[in-house]
This record gives sequence, structure tokens and C-alpha cells, in this order.
Amino acid sequence: MSSVYDLIAHRQSDRAYDTEKEVDKEVIERIIEAARLAPSACNSQPWHLIAVTDKEKRMAVADALASMGMNKFASQAPCHIVIVQESPNFSARLGGWVQNKHYPLIDCGIMAAHLTLLATEEGLGSCILGWFDEKKMKKALGIPRGKKVLLDVVIGHSVQKFREKNRKKAEEISSFNEY
Repeated sequence: MSSVYDLIAHRQSDRAYDTEKEVDKEVIERIIEAARLAPSACNSQPWHLIAVTDKEKRMAVADALASMGMNKFASQAPCHIVIVQESPNFSARLGGWVQNKHYPLIDCGIMAAHLTLLATEEGLGSCILGWFDEKKMKKALGIPRGKKVLLDVVIGHSVQKFREKNRKKAEEISSFNEY
């Protein structure tokens, strides 16, 4: 990609992957590094990432994703990056309480965006999934009972063509100096 804008313009949610192609471990490590560098409230970094590449575990994760009738395509992806919410540090917790905001959700969303943008830069497709059976997901990956699984980002070699984005016009979603 030639610019950050081009990268953003070409990132899309892909729902079909080449089942014959794996994602190199080094590429997954670079994607995780991009996620690690994401900003967070008070530098809290309230996340834990689980890169799932083992076929048996991937199928268990895909089963948790599809068990509610959604995301059946997820079994095609050779890599899942499961995002588990961790406790924020004291400053972020206090600020969240004062501002009535749960910063870990915001922080993990920002981090997921970093993750998917680097996947795009690496020539991979991705899709952020939030609809799944959390109990099954936790059981499949040995996630402790008290933790919250927020998202699963599927990553792989997309077989979908680029789709023009269907978005509202800038004037419909933004303004200058007042609402």
C-alpha cells in the first residue's frame, strides 16, 4: 500500500479464505506487534491476545463462532486472534469511573483496528467477530472463568474481491465546530 489512507480504504471484512494457505508465524507476530503498539487509556493495555493456528483448536473456536447460527465461514480461516479483556490499571479504572466509560472496550476496539490494518498491509484478509458462544470459546482455549472474551479476528488469504465501501457521506456523519 502506498499510504495509510490507501490501507484504510482497502481494508474490508472478508468472509471467504483460501483453506490451502496458512499464515506465516512471522506475519502473525508482526500483526500482534502492531496490536501491542496501539494506544490505550493511561497506557493500561487491557488485553491479552491468543493467536490460534492449531487446526484442532481453530475448529473448536470456529464451532464457538458458528454455534449461534452466525459466522460459519470462520472455519476457513487459518488464524484466529482472540482478544480477551484484561483489567485496566488504576488510573484508567479511576478515569473510567469518573467519566462513566469503560475504557477497556474502547482500547480493545482501537487495538483490533491496528491488528486488521497490519493484516491488510501484509496482503491478508480479516474480519472482526463479536458474535459467539463465550463459554465454548473459553473452554476451547483454556480462558479463565473471570475473563471476558471480547472479539475474535479471523485472518487469512482472502478469496474475496475488493468491494467498494458503502458508507454515509462525510456531511451526514460529521460537522465542524458544533453539532
